[in-house]
Amino acid sequence: MTVLVDDPLWPAHGRLWAHLVSDDSLDELHAFARSQSVPARAFDLDHYDVPEEMLPRLVAAGAHHVSGKELVRRLIASGLRVPARDRR
Repeated sequence: MTVLVDDPLWPAHGRLWAHLVSDDSLDELHAFARSQSVPARAFDLDHYDVPEEMLPRLVAAGAHHVSGKELVRRLIASGLRVPARDRR
């Protein structure tokens, strides 16, 4: 059971954003996000969008910092990935 966060590379709303996922379960992901005060509105089907300034706190709380490619690879392997075709 691992919560992962990638590099903040996605610009929106005047800041950079990263993705927070679990490679085990959405329950684990939601519990971790709640414990770190990540707003529920930041959830997007299989991940949370988190602002760059939140990364140090997430990593200190136990999230593993990985590359975007590693995050996607592990999310797909977990079976939790929601494909782009199903996001509409």
